Amino acid sequence: MKNRIHLEKFNVRTDLIIDEKIESNIVKKKKISDNLTISNIEVTKNLSTLLQKKEGTYVTLEFQDITNHEDAMEVEKYLKEELIHLFSKLKIKDGDSCLVIGLGNKLSTADSLGPNSVEKIMVTRHLFVLGTNVKEGIRMVSAISPGVMANTGIETSDIILGIVQNINPDFLIVIDALASSSISRINQTIQITDTGIHPGSGVGNNRREISLETIGKPVIAIGVPTVVESSILVNDTIDYLFKHLSYIKNHYQENKLIFSRNSKRYLEQIEEQNLSKQEKTELSGILGTIDDEEKRELIMEVLNSIGYNMIVTPKEIDFLIEKLSDVISRALNQSLHLEVNENEKKENT
Repeated sequence: MKNRIHLEKFNVRTDLIIDEKIESNIVKKKKISDNLTISNIEVTKNLSTLLQKKEGTYVTLEFQDITNHEDAMEVEKYLKEELIHLFSKLKIKDGDSCLVIGLGNKLSTADSLGPNSVEKIMVTRHLFVLGTNVKEGIRMVSAISPGVMANTGIETSDIILGIVQNINPDFLIVIDALASSSISRINQTIQITDTGIHPGSGVGNNRREISLETIGKPVIAIGVPTVVESSILVNDTIDYLFKHLSYIKNHYQENKLIFSRNSKRYLEQIEEQNLSKQEKTELSGILGTIDDEEKRELIMEVLNSIGYNMIVTPKEIDFLIEKLSDVISRALNQSLHLEVNENEKKENT
């Protein structure tokens, strides 16, 4: 075709390494329960070049529900354990001081995960500075939410670098809202990495990197995808339509569908379903003939061209941000302070 449309510029925005197409033998996946699965990926130099991701450790917690108390406690427990493992890998000692940073805009609900989490962090640096007799097992921790450049006029990394130069923490933990290339991961995934973070990268607003290379201190990033592009929403809806019709086709002789249409079990069932290429073509014409990647890029190209490729988030995002920030802050408080961790263990026994 002479007038071939070049779709390379219409890249799907995602901050999650789990969204990338990675060979299964590289991903170490562990199913904890029906609610929680943990994946660990070590990105080597060769894999870094292939994925365009920094070398380092990426841990992903995928869960079904964060609003149920028992499920939230399970996610909190394993998030804490993964953080402690990462501290050990980075040779972070129990007495090392920490600066916790909540990135994002407090006034934008979908972007307020960082500021909301930081408000619940157990800060103790002032006690050490004032010479208070601090209990053993309590680490020196400070916390800040630097806001966004649109409000401050200052590059976020410059604010953080200035603070680091003044208070000299041993390591940093950065919390931020991310973007995903799959609707199934929105508010159902937590990614931890020791590679640092690019604030705003998920919405195409790249700010300067916050990492060991730019700050001079180890940086652990904790992120949750809270938004998705509308092109992804359209693409995934088409895919689920095909799966849904495939399920109905395979169960049409039954009196009714086995599972309630709004149940988790039904979602699990249709994930295994799909129509053949011929069936997709009969149903949707030319759209059914192109592969999944081309379809996604085509939808993105159309919506980008007319300015409708919006960033969207679930309607209950305020409630979900509250629950997610609770889980993240509690896991951080327990992993940073041995005394808090021990008290939690006693309360649960």
